[in-house]
Amino acid sequence: MEKIILGLPKGSLNNVNRGNTYQLFVDAGYEVRGYEPGKEENEMDITNDSEIKSYLTRPQSAPVELNRQMLDLAIIGEDWVREESVNTHDELITKIGDLDYGQTRLIVAVPNESPYDSLTEFFQANADKKTPILCFTEYPNLTRQFFMENDGYQELFGDSVPLVQVRGLWDGENEMVQIINSDGATEVYIAKGADLIVDNTQTGSSLRKAGLKIIDTIMESSAGLYAGPSCTGQKMEKAQMIFDQLFGAIKARKFFDVKFNIANHRVEDTTEFLVSNGYCSDEPTVTKGKSFSQINVLITKNKFPEMLKEIKILGASAIVRENVKQYVK
Repeated sequence: MEKIILGLPKGSLNNVNRGNTYQLFVDAGYEVRGYEPGKEENEMDITNDSEIKSYLTRPQSAPVELNRQMLDLAIIGEDWVREESVNTHDELITKIGDLDYGQTRLIVAVPNESPYDSLTEFFQANADKKTPILCFTEYPNLTRQFFMENDGYQELFGDSVPLVQVRGLWDGENEMVQIINSDGATEVYIAKGADLIVDNTQTGSSLRKAGLKIIDTIMESSAGLYAGPSCTGQKMEKAQMIFDQLFGAIKARKFFDVKFNIANHRVEDTTEFLVSNGYCSDEPTVTKGKSFSQINVLITKNKFPEMLKEIKILGASAIVRENVKQYVK
């Protein structure tokens, strides 16, 4: 088949402390060269799958590249997909599935000392402001949409469209509310004179350091695998296979593979105990020996401590716990 063109994310989604998409691909069984965190190259090589051609892409750019059919498939946060899709009538980008990492919130923030606790209160408190309200953000489309749906904004400005500035491009009629594109480090614009910002945050630590508080949440986001309009037929089948492998690696992170020995006369009681308490994914695997049997279970990590206590009471020995690399149901 024709190679599927995959966009792999640059930035926080390939940070070892947040997303580490590189490690996800390795855990999913792919051999990837040129994508190690901090050492990413513009063109990577997945050496054990000749049907995939991969390129490095910025999360902000990936939805555009999908829509323009420069990429067939990409890993991106839902926030950037929605930012690109606000003004489109047709859903050109298809979500193959959520990958359950890179969680973040898109929020509205103001200085800590501000007397309001919601965006509605903010607009009402600034009803008599003689100068334009300035908001900096990397998400001008989502921000404008969110503002126009806000009760406080509608009370003051009705259906008037906020002015959006993206460098030299200006759009919108309401010059009293101006949404200005930021290229990152958005929180610093409050100190430079902005009235509020819209930014994504994972823990809120950078906002707190900047002396800001959250007054509204636009959306919650996480990384997903998305397909563009060029991803059809065999490419879509391949995309689903890639997702299944990646999701299997993510799901595996929630499990331990546990093996232990038990006296043969306790095997039946032990397996019944494991099944009745949900301490295995389906049912235990039993390998019988002369006097002892080895029991193998796949168990969610949060249940392991309680299971360990109980199987020791039943006489388990030689207990071995291992991480799981792949789990495909």
